[in-house]
Amino acid sequence: MSMSDPLADMLTRIRNGVKARFESVEMPLSKLKVNVAKVLKQEGYIIDFHILEQGVQGTLKIDLKYGQNNEQVITGIKRVSKPGLRQYKKNDHIPMVMTGLGVGILSTSQGVITDREARARGIGGELLCEVW
Repeated sequence: MSMSDPLADMLTRIRNGVKARFESVEMPLSKLKVNVAKVLKQEGYIIDFHILEQGVQGTLKIDLKYGQNNEQVITGIKRVSKPGLRQYKKNDHIPMVMTGLGVGILSTSQGVITDREARARGIGGELLCEVW
């Protein structure tokens, strides 16, 4: 069975894993998911991610991160651009997530980057998701 929105599935697995206090979550592998995981690691929302060569497609394993008192590092994660309604933003119209406390993840011509990085480079793109 094919999945209509694999990125939304990834975000839902992360959201559910954090709420259930899992150490890690696994999902089918894709290049976009790996790039989003790189941004989440770079911004400090996850510990690390691993690519497991299982089956035909492979598996992406994400190690979730928690604070000192076992509090959630990812308190919210939301898909913005959906397959039925894509959200493209110019560099001067990229919204601030939680007034700068969160991060927006964009797919641009220069790769998958954060909203801050896109504003600094002066490029826009598809606003994939927001994390706070």
